Amino acid sequence: MNKITIYVLLACLWTVSAVQAQSFGSPAMRKLQMAEFAISNFYVDKVDEDKLVEEAIIKMLAQLDPHSTYSDAEEVKKMNEPLQGNFEGIGVQFQMIEDTLLVVQPVSNGPSEKVGILAGDRIIAVNDSAIAGVKMSTEDIMTRLRGPKDSEVKLTIVRRGVNDPLYFTVKRDKIPILSLDAAYMIEPKTGYIRINRFGATTAEEFLKAMKELQSKGMKDLILDLQGNGGGYLNAAIDLANEFLGEKELIVYTEGRTAQRSEFFAKGTGNFRKGRLVVLVDEYSASASEIVTGAIQDWDRGVVVGRRSFGKGLVQRPIDLPDGSMIRLTIARYYTPAGRCIQKPYDSTADTKLSGRNSDSENNQKKYNQDLIDRFNRGELMNADSIHFPDSLKCQTKKLGRTVYGGGGIMPDYFVPIDTTLYTDYHRNLVAKGVIIKLTMKYIEKHRKELLNKYKKFETFNEKFEVDDELLKTMREMADQEKIEFNEEQYNKALPLIKTQLKALIARDLWDMNEYFQVMNKTNKSVERALEILSSKEYEQMLK
Repeated sequence: MNKITIYVLLACLWTVSAVQAQSFGSPAMRKLQMAEFAISNFYVDKVDEDKLVEEAIIKMLAQLDPHSTYSDAEEVKKMNEPLQGNFEGIGVQFQMIEDTLLVVQPVSNGPSEKVGILAGDRIIAVNDSAIAGVKMSTEDIMTRLRGPKDSEVKLTIVRRGVNDPLYFTVKRDKIPILSLDAAYMIEPKTGYIRINRFGATTAEEFLKAMKELQSKGMKDLILDLQGNGGGYLNAAIDLANEFLGEKELIVYTEGRTAQRSEFFAKGTGNFRKGRLVVLVDEYSASASEIVTGAIQDWDRGVVVGRRSFGKGLVQRPIDLPDGSMIRLTIARYYTPAGRCIQKPYDSTADTKLSGRNSDSENNQKKYNQDLIDRFNRGELMNADSIHFPDSLKCQTKKLGRTVYGGGGIMPDYFVPIDTTLYTDYHRNLVAKGVIIKLTMKYIEKHRKELLNKYKKFETFNEKFEVDDELLKTMREMADQEKIEFNEEQYNKALPLIKTQLKALIARDLWDMNEYFQVMNKTNKSVERALEILSSKEYEQMLK
């Protein structure tokens, strides 16, 4: 009887599944649905269907390319926040130091500043729940501080010089996430703008910064896209539009089922004639490469740095009913000269899966190792280590200069990565948080004194020096973290250590703009850009 029952159930399974799945079309889809039905209905133990489906989706996407991904609902929310230009919270920049949240800066005109929270305050409790001294993760703390607009949160704060704790009720609000790190006049006629991502407000932020610099006499521009991993395509197109002429192609996309789509400049940009230098490195990707490729292909400016990452696959977000999302690659990006931005990768979509997922996992690992491989080949230190076959040659649109496809954007002027100042001792100082903790402690103790002494950043930048006492404290903290002292490595890295400490102090007293003004003095690509603009090299390249 039991056997008959099982046979009947199995027959029903195949019949019902076949009928239900016919609408899915392909035999492969019917097979998948039947497998899921069988597992959920007949497996010996109860199974989590949602988890099964999620795992199946993840494994399917792993067979395609490195950038087709699945994100659950919470991951989607976190992923979108930096690009949408705002989140809802209390509005503070903070740093965890000794299990305590230290306010680095309240956001200007934000909710915390409005109620009187100051830089240097320590938040020890949120809504009567202690967050200090309880080994709470940064993510958990952020979850407590963030919340819907107009909702209230109670904060308990310890302030230096005040004996008793202070209590604040903060009404949460939308907090802007800026895409521009810095915008300032680096030379009397040369402006510098650094963009960290391409978000919803990038074009607006850039235009505002550019007009402000133009009012200060800017004729030439250094656009810093180093470390910029990309973002919204529209933001990249809007930015490129600021530099290119009417109907000049910015980028086009093309895929197996996605017809060619072209994006052109409107000719309405506000910086179509000044000299332009774009800085890129091995971490500049996607939208950064679109902008850089368009500028290079139209001979509109020169590119300085190292070959960019090579992320040129177009993902279409596919929203799923539970708030999760598939980002599926549907096309590739191409520069105006026809260069494919995407670097090569090994796809397993059409291979036999006899080794389960070993092929796809190995290929993903190999893809992720690419930057390490570049370093090991010497590509980041020597331009001669980079070889392109003639088949990848392309010509720029106006001057017919030779540029190469094959993944990433190769700069016009190569700048090797600076390894002279980086030592194991310095890396350990950074990795174990000594540099950050030292800065926080120093600022907390000397904030008022420094602001009284240096009313303006310009005075600070000119006169402030990292003294021996601060360096002595750093070495003591390093000893406490069991970082072995190496005198040779210490002396070698000392100029960088001093610059980093000064830059971080400037950031905490003012903002990121001032941080980069200090750090850029040690940035070789920035130095090279200034050399090109001050000599005849720019005109010789684009004559």
